[in-house]
Order: sequence, then C-alpha cells, then structure tokens
Amino acid sequence: MRFIPTRFHGILDYVVGLLFIVAPWLFDFSDVTYATWIMVAAGVLVLLQTVFTDFEVGLVRKIPMQSHLMVDFGLGVILALSPWMLNFDEQVFMPHLIGGLFAILASLTTHRVPSRAYNTQHAHEDTMR
Repeated sequence: MRFIPTRFHGILDYVVGLLFIVAPWLFDFSDVTYATWIMVAAGVLVLLQTVFTDFEVGLVRKIPMQSHLMVDFGLGVILALSPWMLNFDEQVFMPHLIGGLFAILASLTTHRVPSRAYNTQHAHEDTMR
C-alpha cells in the first residue's frame, strides 16, 4: 500500500540524508572506518538523488520518481546488511540496520508518481519552453 506523498518523501530525504551524514558523530561510531564511510556515502547519495529527482522538492529534476524509489530500496538493503557484509557488526550495526529498513519501507510505501497538481504545473512549464 502506497500512502506517502512524494512531496513528504522528498522532505524526509533531505532530513534523512543529513542525518546519515552526521550519524557517525551523533551516535559515536566515527572511529569505525567502514561504518562511518558507508553511512556518510548513503547520506550523500540520498541528498544527491533527491536534488536530481523529478518531483516537488527536486531541483534538477532528471531522475523519474520510480527510479528514485528503486535506488532507495537497493540502498536500504545494502545499508541494512553492510555491518555484516563488511564485518563491523560487533562495533556498530543498529544505525545501519534501522536506516536501511527505513529506506526500504519508504521505498515501498511512497507514491510512484508525484501529485496531480505537480504534474499539471510541470506539464505547463514544459509547454512554455
């Protein structure tokens, strides 16, 4: 069941992307190299993808929303499994597991197409060019 509007998903992406980037210092695991870089890279990917997605809060609008959601799903799987794949699970795993599961859940519950109002406005902008 998809019930999260794309606009809300995008706003969450900006917040979550920043949270992922600061998580190693916020949750005190910055001394675990792989854990830190995986989380920071995930945050940067979330932010970049959001900026480039064609939806209400995207700035460049080149990535279709369906592609965005597929990347969210894949990133979630990798993030959730990374502590065990890269053998840092004995030092830290909960932020990666929770963040990954959140990304998977968000990808499965967000609308695949931006709102009708956005689509109507966007179509009108395209005809004006």
